[in-house]
Amino acid sequence: MQRAVRWLIMLFAFCVPWEYSLDLGEPWGNPARLAGLALLLVAVPAMLARGRLRNPEALQWLTTALFLWFCCTAFWSRDLAGTLLLLRGYAQEMAIVWIAWEWVETPEELRRLLKAILLGSWVLALLTVADAVGLSGADVAQTRFAAVGQDPNDVARFLDFAFPLAALLVTWDNKRLWRIAAIGYFPLGFVAVLLTASRGGFLTAVVALAGCGILFFRTSFRGVAWIGLAMPVIAAVLWFAMPEATLERLATIPAQLAGGDMNQRLNIWEAGWRAFARAPIVGHGAGSFVAAAGVAEGDTAHNTALALAVEDGIVGVGVMTWILVILLRESWSLVGNLRIALLSSLAVWCVSSLAGTLAESRMTWLIFSLIAVAGRLGREGKHAIELPAQRCGLTVDFWRASGPAPNECAMDGSEDAGGVV
Repeated sequence: MQRAVRWLIMLFAFCVPWEYSLDLGEPWGNPARLAGLALLLVAVPAMLARGRLRNPEALQWLTTALFLWFCCTAFWSRDLAGTLLLLRGYAQEMAIVWIAWEWVETPEELRRLLKAILLGSWVLALLTVADAVGLSGADVAQTRFAAVGQDPNDVARFLDFAFPLAALLVTWDNKRLWRIAAIGYFPLGFVAVLLTASRGGFLTAVVALAGCGILFFRTSFRGVAWIGLAMPVIAAVLWFAMPEATLERLATIPAQLAGGDMNQRLNIWEAGWRAFARAPIVGHGAGSFVAAAGVAEGDTAHNTALALAVEDGIVGVGVMTWILVILLRESWSLVGNLRIALLSSLAVWCVSSLAGTLAESRMTWLIFSLIAVAGRLGREGKHAIELPAQRCGLTVDFWRASGPAPNECAMDGSEDAGGVV
């Protein structure tokens, strides 16, 4: 049963990026929902059978407190039906924080989780490119492309999250096939982000790729140099291959930042701010942004902090801020490429949250779980067999500086036997 839990965790992580591209209808829903429910049904009895529970830390308690606060808002919600529907989703999405904490026990299991997310992102990118080449969309005048069933902005955000994780796997896996898959994701994922024509997604991709550049520069200066030389060729290919209307939409980014209406988001933010002023402490109820702000049915806040403020008040915003501070501390306490990758993932989340509502996203809580598990593994002194660093043959220590020191470089520049940090 314990092995089944670990496989279901990886299946859940694999399904999350492309979850909305396949909907089986009620009562089944999308693959990530099915995988999450199966995971809950197996993980809970498995924990009871094991007879012990790993000591929870601040992130687990705060996540639970945030969910309970969401539940409390049902008593004064402006939209009770919307609140109850959202609570069902939150219960499935936030449970991964506890499950991953309990069952991801080694660096190798963490690495498998990263691989599952990478594979799911590959599926999402391929579906997006397929839409552009006409396999799922036939409108030749189409400006924005996305995997079937998904919003282009959401697709771009999900793809952006995978860039730092792919960069980490390039330097953290000694199997050639996985390294090729991680390297190959960069051109495919970036092309897919461009095809969405998501201006926020493009800016977030720049942030993600900047973090990847720092990671690669730290690991291999030669590799960064080759990437720099290849950039003009890549830019030329994209210029001629990308639909003109898509590039024109992305070209409006400077104008929108200088004084645009952010695709009518400013009006939504003003309405949301007025709604927040009417109930600043406890909010109007989880999932009630549309009813409280008076915006069009089916719209969202397009800003995570504003959505939490309107729906859950200062209390909800405060708990989420506390969670982010803990995640920042956990990421910063690590060293090397793992620190860079996780900080980059956190930066991607923060930038994405400026134009998207991410608190109710499975990807949000999955990334939060990765950071929490990585921090715990560092504190437990668990280390992995890593790739030798290109610069001197040292095995890279991805964990804490307080852990065991790396093996000394051999006189001939080769690895020490076993290469264990």
